[in-house]
Amino acid sequence: MATFEIKEEFLMNGSPFKLLSGAIHYFRVHPDDWEHSLYNLKALGFNTVETYVPWNLHEPHKGLFQFEGILDLEHFLSLAQELGLYVILRPSPYICAEWEFGGLPAWLLKESGRLRACDPSYLAHVAEYYDVLLPKIIPYQLSHGGNILMIQVENEYGSYGEEKAYLRAIKEMLINRGIDMPLFTSDGPWQAALRAGSLIEDDVLVTGNFGSRAKENFAAMQDFFDQHNKKWPLMCMEFWDGWFNRWNEPIIRRDPDDLAESVKEALEIGSVNLYMFHGGTNFGFMNGCSARGAVDLPQVTSYDYDAPLDEQGNPTAKYYALQKMLKEHFPEYEQHEPRSKTSLSMELQLQDKVSLFSVIDQISQSVKTVYPQTMEQLDHPYGYLLYRTKKRRDAETEKLRIIDGNDRAQIFLNETFLATQYQGEIGEDLLIKQAAEENQLDILVENMGRVNYGHKLTAETQRKGIRRGVMADLHFVTNWTHYWLDFSKSSAIDFTRDWHPEQPGFYRYSFVLEEKRDTFIDLTGFGKGVVLVNNVTVGRFWEVGPILSLYVPSGFLNHGENTIIIFETEGCFAKEVHLRKEPVYKTMEAKKV
Repeated sequence: MATFEIKEEFLMNGSPFKLLSGAIHYFRVHPDDWEHSLYNLKALGFNTVETYVPWNLHEPHKGLFQFEGILDLEHFLSLAQELGLYVILRPSPYICAEWEFGGLPAWLLKESGRLRACDPSYLAHVAEYYDVLLPKIIPYQLSHGGNILMIQVENEYGSYGEEKAYLRAIKEMLINRGIDMPLFTSDGPWQAALRAGSLIEDDVLVTGNFGSRAKENFAAMQDFFDQHNKKWPLMCMEFWDGWFNRWNEPIIRRDPDDLAESVKEALEIGSVNLYMFHGGTNFGFMNGCSARGAVDLPQVTSYDYDAPLDEQGNPTAKYYALQKMLKEHFPEYEQHEPRSKTSLSMELQLQDKVSLFSVIDQISQSVKTVYPQTMEQLDHPYGYLLYRTKKRRDAETEKLRIIDGNDRAQIFLNETFLATQYQGEIGEDLLIKQAAEENQLDILVENMGRVNYGHKLTAETQRKGIRRGVMADLHFVTNWTHYWLDFSKSSAIDFTRDWHPEQPGFYRYSFVLEEKRDTFIDLTGFGKGVVLVNNVTVGRFWEVGPILSLYVPSGFLNHGENTIIIFETEGCFAKEVHLRKEPVYKTMEAKKV
């Protein structure tokens, strides 16, 4: 049986071992492409893959667990082992990762208790999750003949809290359920973060997260080790080789040669996990959100990250720069030629279109209450929620305002568009003119992604939809019907119903494929919305950029008939849609790091 130990160095079967790891999140890559990405990691000379485990996907509803398809963690671990890769696994309840709510399930917002704290209610939920998850992981530990070397306790906790009792509770849960490989924490490499977020007093390995200045950052970590008389190997658990992107901001790029030189500096001192090696895609509604002060800044669907493999999984200039550097300075790591996939291009003609209001009964589930409910209260935590009420006219012109809501609200009176309000505008007065005695008021609210990191993780703004109500004049309006949009019902849409301009709508395109290949849907001409491919929600698009296309892996496509349905909220559409071989970017000045 192979052994892995943490002494003054990492030891594999008693011999010094340098971890050359790369991050590939299985839940961001179609399962058909896992082997492709893992092979390219191995071909670069790396020996380990790292992945988070997203609680919110594995337990989307309380007590309902999913481990099939893109969530088949065991299959991912097996593929890695078949290719000769070890695994660093990060199954902490919170993952950050620019992922919706940092991987925490949104249903926790309905529960009592403080998140990421030594709170009995929260810890009970974690324990129930681990009771299902950990038995799947245990057989894949190196000590059981598998390939998992290390397992994370918590993620960047030093940038959130300092409650050691909480960290110890998570540690004990892991150990008591059969985890016997070394545990670790990962934090920023400065004193405050390391002190607050680590369990160095409990001999849990401390690792750091940074993307440059390895000598300086490793020296800071070594100082922390010395304070506690620890003689441990140094490891950067997240060596940031690129960065994520937000809507309406330029793409962030990093020079490949600069990255290669920075990685060389780190490898001369310690071990490295490249974050990301293959970034992949925030499929569905799983993009995260940054917070700058009180302002939420949602992130885009693509998690390309400017990584060594692009969003599609093909080698980039960074891959080859790293390949050259490793060959010159670390020739002991065997390399092979990487693989690349091809893409398809095609022009599609619009077949049908229909307004959301015409088919709301077919694409939603409805609930009636006196006052508006949030998405969490309705157990519909992602995507879109349409609020509808009948409002009597008290004056020809009246003041209307939403009291306390998130993230984006589109307001319609008698199905005529009035205004769009974002977080900073929700609550502002809206003057409405009512011609009829009774009027239909519709408010379409989009959850654009919950904050995944920092001070707003548990803010009220994480509860999406309308929280307190809608006021007309000086009173709260009552008797609301909630329609939560269920895109899994898209095949039931009746496209013979009416379409009206300046309303949210659905647009259908069909095509036939003899050979399945990856592609990129060019959304030029559309405003904002989501794309469904063969009834699968691929992700969001938005004309503000910086990316104007959505990546579609071949695994979402069929041999033969295929259907694309675009849900668009601004009333903008294109009669022709292009499937392209490469992503489409909006012209914006790129940021470099």
